[in-house]
Amino acid sequence: MTRAIELHNVSFQSEERSILKNISGGFHKGKLTTLVGPSGAGKSTLLKLCNGLLAPTTGHIMIDGKAIEHYEPTTLRRKVGIALQSAPILRTTVFENLALPRKLQEESLSKDEAVAFLEDVQLDASFLTRKAQGLSGGQRQRLSIARTLINQSDILLLDEITSALDPASSKEIEQLILSINQKYHVTIIWITHNLAQARELSDYTWVMQEGQLITSGDVSVLQHSDNPKIQQFLHGGQA
Repeated sequence: MTRAIELHNVSFQSEERSILKNISGGFHKGKLTTLVGPSGAGKSTLLKLCNGLLAPTTGHIMIDGKAIEHYEPTTLRRKVGIALQSAPILRTTVFENLALPRKLQEESLSKDEAVAFLEDVQLDASFLTRKAQGLSGGQRQRLSIARTLINQSDILLLDEITSALDPASSKEIEQLILSINQKYHVTIIWITHNLAQARELSDYTWVMQEGQLITSGDVSVLQHSDNPKIQQFLHGGQA
């Protein structure tokens, strides 16, 4: 199966400590892969490496078969979008928030396009003129995802985007991400602390611990493993 992202012996070290240690593996094109593991495992750092917000200390990363350093930064950010748990929202209208990615490219977003992107995240046209800071947590997350979709990214990186939401809103966002994956065939890499969520949504999963990739494979690796480290993690119940 074709890989959208490949990592070859990737390590990342800050001034204080080694955060990622010799990571090798790949994320399958068009599939949804979850990243799970204890806090401090290096999951968020890995996402930032995958869209060029950070550069590996050693090793190399390939995006669609091309070395990541050979992409122009703006091209890379459009190709590999990222949505965070607390997405930065402008204190302006929903439309102005949606138009931001185009504005950064010195392009414009039409009202019709904006409505279409809102409909993709199940918000109607009436939201265009609403102030973004007045939205609920779930609505803000939908706006963040819609804004990411505007770049028409081939790869979407999600960092715990449902962890601050109530169960009903979380379930709505889960279904939204699955529909985006199916409609646009976007490769999705999703950090989640919720093992039940990972088991339900994943095509594939990576289990990380202390900066290392402990195991990867289809979702069955979250059901049972003979690896003592993974058993301990799974029985703990949270990532």
